[in-house]
Amino acid sequence: MSIYDIKDLNAVLGANSYPGRGIVIGKTADGRHAAFAYFIMGRSENSRNRVFVEKENELVIYPFDESKVEDPSLIIYSPVKRVWNKWIVTNGDQTDTVEAALLAGDSFESALEKREFEPDAPNFTPRISGLIDLEGRFRYKLSILKSADEKGSACNRFSFSYEPVDGLGHFIHTYEHDGNPIPTFTGEPERVAVGSDLAAFADGIWDSLNADNKIALYAGFIDLKTYRVKTALFNKHVK
Repeated sequence: MSIYDIKDLNAVLGANSYPGRGIVIGKTADGRHAAFAYFIMGRSENSRNRVFVEKENELVIYPFDESKVEDPSLIIYSPVKRVWNKWIVTNGDQTDTVEAALLAGDSFESALEKREFEPDAPNFTPRISGLIDLEGRFRYKLSILKSADEKGSACNRFSFSYEPVDGLGHFIHTYEHDGNPIPTFTGEPERVAVGSDLAAFADGIWDSLNADNKIALYAGFIDLKTYRVKTALFNKHVK
């Protein structure tokens, strides 16, 4: 196996019942779009009680049934926001931290130095974040903040910066697989193929996620010339 091998994203997802929350960022095979996707999964009733709602320049998570909300602190946030010609994608309220940093002229990395993994012992769920930067030339970044040990005594921060390649994306997720406690994602983001059709990209991800654990998915293609965005949104719970 070569380090340059590119995996089939749908096969990767289909073989894992619980990758948790995941971010994919890359460039479409035709070279015309930046591509991204964000999905959430859940095992508890509190986690599963969520839906994505698309608003202008951001995606927001809301409870599907407000009467069943137990603890909103780690499940209700804006996972996607646009700042000028930059798109932030994260699995928590660090979206707001990155947004504030960019507006102040600071960097993606400096913003995440102020944050750490989630305080949900014993899992200590990693915070994963991505940035699509179309200011000047297209480039993108991914980050993961995770516990240094099983006690949550320190935080390790890893950042990855990419020059786009046609048809290539990078996939990072919170967990290696299901478990108790759930094992944290390890290694570099996975290299995955990205096609040129948004519907096929989004449908493939949604259909490949475990039917019991998947909750919602948001995917988008950003035109590299016009910056217009086409999106696809899936919610398991629909009123």
